[in-house]
Amino acid sequence: MKKKLLALILALTLLLGITGAGAESAAGTEAPAAPAAAADAAADDPVVLHHTAVVQGHPLDYTTTTGYMTVNTANGPCEMFYMAYTLDGVEDPSQRPVTFAYNGGPGAASLYVHMGFLGPRRIDVDENGEIDTFPVGIKDNEYSILDLTDLVFIDPVGTGYSKPADGADLAGFVGYDNDLASVGGFIRLWISRNGRWLSPKYLAGESYGTTRSIGLAQYLFNTYSLNLNGIILISDISNFSIIMEQTNPPDLAYVLYLPTYAADAWYHKRLADQYQQMELEDLLKEVRAFAGGEYLSALFKGRTLDDAEKKEIAAKVAAYSGLTADKVEEYNLRIKYPDFCKMLLEDQKLVIGREDGRYTGPLTSGSMGDGASDPSSLETGGIYQAAVNHYIAEELGFRTDKPYVDLSIDVNNAWSFPTDLGAAFSQEDVLYDIMSKNRFLKIWVLCGYYDLATPFFSAEWDFNHVFVNDDREASLQFTYYPSGHMIYMYEPALAQFRKEAEAWYQSK
Repeated sequence: MKKKLLALILALTLLLGITGAGAESAAGTEAPAAPAAAADAAADDPVVLHHTAVVQGHPLDYTTTTGYMTVNTANGPCEMFYMAYTLDGVEDPSQRPVTFAYNGGPGAASLYVHMGFLGPRRIDVDENGEIDTFPVGIKDNEYSILDLTDLVFIDPVGTGYSKPADGADLAGFVGYDNDLASVGGFIRLWISRNGRWLSPKYLAGESYGTTRSIGLAQYLFNTYSLNLNGIILISDISNFSIIMEQTNPPDLAYVLYLPTYAADAWYHKRLADQYQQMELEDLLKEVRAFAGGEYLSALFKGRTLDDAEKKEIAAKVAAYSGLTADKVEEYNLRIKYPDFCKMLLEDQKLVIGREDGRYTGPLTSGSMGDGASDPSSLETGGIYQAAVNHYIAEELGFRTDKPYVDLSIDVNNAWSFPTDLGAAFSQEDVLYDIMSKNRFLKIWVLCGYYDLATPFFSAEWDFNHVFVNDDREASLQFTYYPSGHMIYMYEPALAQFRKEAEAWYQSK
């Protein structure tokens, strides 16, 4: 997208509205009547309602608490908007797990992981995350994890309805450290006000939300002596050098992208029979070995690479990526993701998606010129925006005249990348710190095979360079899904996650 990291993250985090007429009520229960007045709810005076939804074939009774919580930070107070779900009938809520969830951006609200993934109600899309008509409805989410954990969805300052309090400046809440202070302050305050200090505590963040989660684990421990039990990293980006390859391409970036190029080419049947007939995981095992071995070594040599070796490497990169050897040579063995997205199906006049390579769109002169032309994200913003506006007002009973900001350009621009984090910002040291100090912390990394925004091989590289002791290895889990950046946009992947989540939450 834009040349700042923020706008780059936008394309890679992008997080992506729905319905009005015809939205279903939560199972067996009428949607709550809207309050008579449409005045803004007061800060720290939330709306509390009761609902039922069917999850995993069973009705769940739960309470929603929707509204603002005022959080004081060193840069002034802010009003954090949140939507909390707590299971009814629990004998001792203080012992029940609670998960705090959000998207990335960094300027994205929580609507995507909320209404596409984890919450008890989700948008009504087909198995492939697509729609036939617009707007569409909202339905019970049979894959929700509400039976496993209470859920609190947080909109960071400047997103959703969250905002600086009167007299405070947005600039005091953006940037890595400022974001941790406001979100971390909210988490601590919610836990205290709801008597949940003895509850197992989890974070679940997508894209930049994974960066936030890793930072929060350290911030909460250092600031409040608050230990977490687990972190779910959805489409991890904990090393930013990979996404800066457009403006300052390091050789490592090309290495880390190649396995995803291979997955996308395999999906679109652009490989020779030798590779096309392989199971995807077997193919990727072979591509990983080549990428981290011969390919990395060849790139390291730069101009000193002789012509014969260059042709040999070009032929292998082409065979794995579905491109031609001549084209790979022309680009000096270094294919940037926008070029790959345009070249893979160029003969069909199609461009593939960056966030999800399964999606295609017409190849035009502006294709993949920025994140807004990504065919895998063009529809999602409008679908989710319609849905969340309807849902918050009509089902959660919270009404306001303010617009719900799904993705804030003001927050993105104010973040001032790369000043805040730097092109080479990485969290290996932070991961080492939190994994070493908290022996009860477990980390679950969720990767989409077709995700060029946060490639799975990049996440593997990051964690392979966190040199914790062997006894902490068991606390780290990687899972792969036949989907893209938003893994839940493919229903079989969502079903797979749900099954694995049961085991993960119950594990020590």
